[in-house]
Amino acid sequence: MPSAIGAHVAPAQHSAPASLPTVEEVSAGGVVVDTSDAELRVAIIARLNRGGRLEWCLPKGHPEGKENNEEAAVREIAEETGIEGSILAPLGSIDYWFTVSGHRVHKTVHHYLLRATGGELTIENDPDQEAVDVAWVPIQELARKLSFPNERRIADLAREVLPGHL
Repeated sequence: MPSAIGAHVAPAQHSAPASLPTVEEVSAGGVVVDTSDAELRVAIIARLNRGGRLEWCLPKGHPEGKENNEEAAVREIAEETGIEGSILAPLGSIDYWFTVSGHRVHKTVHHYLLRATGGELTIENDPDQEAVDVAWVPIQELARKLSFPNERRIADLAREVLPGHL
């Protein structure tokens, strides 16, 4: 799958001491677009970071059981936003490092572009209760609303790719 910022998964910057054990994690999610009107709204979620600050991000989560990344993306988006969708195209992968509970985590997130097919905007079905808010944002404003630069690049790619699927 192409990266959001190059031909391969973007190289990660090590930010934790090398003496900590490393855990590899994979998640999948993406950009689910309501194509029923010209505004082309995208469902995004808000989470509280460890410092208590609200961060707006794309819905995503870990594959469960024998799910592949596409199946996980569809399920996680539905759980975290209430919006069901069908995949239109891959948008690439991002990876990053963080430290938690005495180990460092190398996380790769696979993103997809989805067309909304049903559901209602809600965080009530989020089993992890990580999402504290959910909102529709016009795709033209999406990059400005998202908290993280790597997700803003995914949003820009979604905006570029979407016209080919309308």
